[in-house]
Amino acid sequence: MIFGTAGVPLSAKEQSSLEGIARVRELGLGCMELEFVNGVRMSEKTAGRVGERAREFKVELSAHGPYWINLNSKDPEKIVVSRHRIVNACEIAALCGVHSVVFHAAFNHDDPPETVMERVVDNLLLVKSELDERGVAITLRPETTGKATQFGSLEEVIEVSRRVPGALPCIDFGHLHARSVGAYNTIEEFRGVLNELEKGLGRAALDNVHFHVSGINYGAKGEKNHLLLEESDLDYRSMVKAFKEFDLKGLVICESPNIETDALKLQDLYTSY
Repeated sequence: MIFGTAGVPLSAKEQSSLEGIARVRELGLGCMELEFVNGVRMSEKTAGRVGERAREFKVELSAHGPYWINLNSKDPEKIVVSRHRIVNACEIAALCGVHSVVFHAAFNHDDPPETVMERVVDNLLLVKSELDERGVAITLRPETTGKATQFGSLEEVIEVSRRVPGALPCIDFGHLHARSVGAYNTIEEFRGVLNELEKGLGRAALDNVHFHVSGINYGAKGEKNHLLLEESDLDYRSMVKAFKEFDLKGLVICESPNIETDALKLQDLYTSY
């Protein structure tokens, strides 16, 4: 498994993707997630340079798409815009050498889960078709979300990945913990998540994981905000032990407020097991 940061490390010389890649390597980490969460503001020229830098420093990259995506919007035009945002993020990410783009797929509103699932799948099939037409080969990663009002339970992201060619889940363990208001926090439950992933998508899914990890603050309605690992009740030690037991391969992106410090903590713990 390769550990890294959600965005440019805080200790980088400057907050740019190029400097972030260099700092990730200096720290002894192996990956970084490009954060397009507030929109894709990277030119094609810069994306090419980012890809070159990542290859030079042997740093694996992923990307997180814009927050303003809702494939279950009541406004049909917003669904079209959401699809465009995913495609745009994938195009620029691919120029950076990224293999996976993570995104929050939808809000449930007051619709039945089955209806939301069909809309998400149908729209992601359209996204996949457009990416294929443009020659963009990238893995779409619907993410588990931190509130029940959002589409993104473990079962939902696995089902989407079963039905959309080339899609795989991004499992955010903090989100699972917050969404369930305290569950997904024992070695048995972490093993259960990985068993469900393998059961739904095969061993290949365990050999190509994309995880988000951070401490998490939550209440009765789910996620409130991210925390440092040591300030959260997330049993990250058991979580990492489960990673080791299942001999996983892929990326672990740390989203704690001190991204590189906790990423190194997770990496060291994994190595110690």
